[in-house]
Formats: sequence, C-alpha cells, structure tokens
Amino acid sequence: MTNSQDQSVEGSSPGLAPEHELSALDADFVRVLEDLLDALLAKGTLLVTDLPPHALEKLQARKQARQRLKNALDLIDDAPLI
Repeated sequence: MTNSQDQSVEGSSPGLAPEHELSALDADFVRVLEDLLDALLAKGTLLVTDLPPHALEKLQARKQARQRLKNALDLIDDAPLI
C-alpha cells in the first residue's frame, strides 16, 4: 500500500498526523474489544476465569477508570429537590 492509499483507508480520520490517527483508531478498537468481551461474558459464552489474570487486571483497571471519568463528568445532581 502506498502512502496515498494509507490516507484513504476507510474509517480514517482526515487531518490527523499518521501516528495520531493510528492511536485514535487503536483506542476505538480497544473499546470495541471491551464491548465484545462484556457481551460474551454477559451471555456466558466466555467466563471471567477464561481470561488470563493479567488481561483481567487490565480490563478491570479500564472499567474503573471509565467509571471514575463518568462520575467526574456527572455534574447534574439527579436527586429530587423536595
């Protein structure tokens, strides 16, 4: 594949430097894999014990980081006023 073909890859982010584009695509792909793992675990197709301990630690660390970020961005108090 030539450089001009590299820039026209489907799903690419125009205007990003190649190293940043690859990082953005990697982050998106990691999220897809996390969602896939969640779906397989929820259906019982995959068991938590099937995952290597190191992979499970990383998955849990990402889930906790996402939850902390979600909590930090939750600026609206949903509690009733009365």
